[in-house]
Amino acid sequence: MVIPHSEPELIALLKQGSQEAFKSLYDLYARRLYAFCMEYTKSREDTEEIVQDAFIWLWRNKENIRQEATIKNLLFLRVKHFLINAWRARVNTPIFEDYVDYINSLPADSRDHLEYMDFRDTVMSIIDQLPKTQSKVVKMSRLEGFKNKEIAEKLRLSEQTVKNALSMGLKFLKERLGTIEMLVLCVLFSVFK
Repeated sequence: MVIPHSEPELIALLKQGSQEAFKSLYDLYARRLYAFCMEYTKSREDTEEIVQDAFIWLWRNKENIRQEATIKNLLFLRVKHFLINAWRARVNTPIFEDYVDYINSLPADSRDHLEYMDFRDTVMSIIDQLPKTQSKVVKMSRLEGFKNKEIAEKLRLSEQTVKNALSMGLKFLKERLGTIEMLVLCVLFSVFK
């Protein structure tokens, strides 16, 4: 039997129990799901397990799939669900509970300092993921307090390029941080300016 290459045909065959169609859909999406998941888990083993679980779920629920054109959104939704479950499981581990107990046993000043340091490390890690120019511009503007014109002169860029780099860098930060963390960051940036 020749397996068709269009995704709608593969989905229709999957619903009928075709293992070949399932394998083709796996080949189509597994790498993308792996890359997406790896951004959050930073663990090859956890990522492989989550992607595998998503496809096991797909196979077990093949008769109930309502999607006809693509299963991309369905698979990514399942992976997000499994990521959340993995995070919840990790948060409920005795090691994490011990860490929380340790943090709570510290004086408030020390606790605030540790939380600030964790937050700062997270922000710096995200800034370091930016392209080189954006990273420099964000650091110079928000952490060192330079004006756009000064940054342009120091980096030998046009002022518009600096504005664009700053805008894109801050947008990236906003996407990576949650709303609350971004508000905290804006406050911190305004304090350091």
